[in-house]
Amino acid sequence: MDTHTPLALLGGITPAQFMRRHWQKKPLLVRQAIASFVPPVGRQDLFALAAQETVESRLVQQKKGAWSLRHGPFARRALPPLATPDWTLLVQGVDLHDDAVHALLQQFRFVPQARLDDLMISYATDGGGVGPHFDSYDVFLLQAHGRRRWRIGRQKDLALKDGIPLKILENFEPEQEFVLEPGDMLYLPPRWAHDGIAEGECMTY
Repeated sequence: MDTHTPLALLGGITPAQFMRRHWQKKPLLVRQAIASFVPPVGRQDLFALAAQETVESRLVQQKKGAWSLRHGPFARRALPPLATPDWTLLVQGVDLHDDAVHALLQQFRFVPQARLDDLMISYATDGGGVGPHFDSYDVFLLQAHGRRRWRIGRQKDLALKDGIPLKILENFEPEQEFVLEPGDMLYLPPRWAHDGIAEGECMTY
């Protein structure tokens, strides 16, 4: 990949500029990183993947303030109704099972090979999310369908809530807030805290 050619994916800067200015340093919000984006894997296809034994999937729910986590595979009837709010289905490694998703991941080949992991898809009903947390790796959050509100911050206090099956920050202190629509993308360096809440049904890659 030519690292000196400006990319719409990166908001018009070159991969070399991105690696110098943002990579593992500071977030980057790109409106319409992929203009008129049509997700190659829709809801029904994602549910079908989550039903397979060879695909890693998780279901996160919040009911009356209590969090639950279940691991797949999930038959369709094992997932909550679409009208039920506050649940999220996470499907890992979708690039291994869909050629179009694999091709999408190739657009990020400017990232060092050792840091390019997989493409996960998060499907959520209204209010769904996995709680405020941080990752030990870089993340590109591409909105595929619907809207998701992200709050982010350079969290100093990394203490986690006790007694729940998820790594949720005890004292999340957001500094910025963005609503992403289809085609928008947010890059976050490692350890930047973030909390994404679905506004209606949504899907994030």
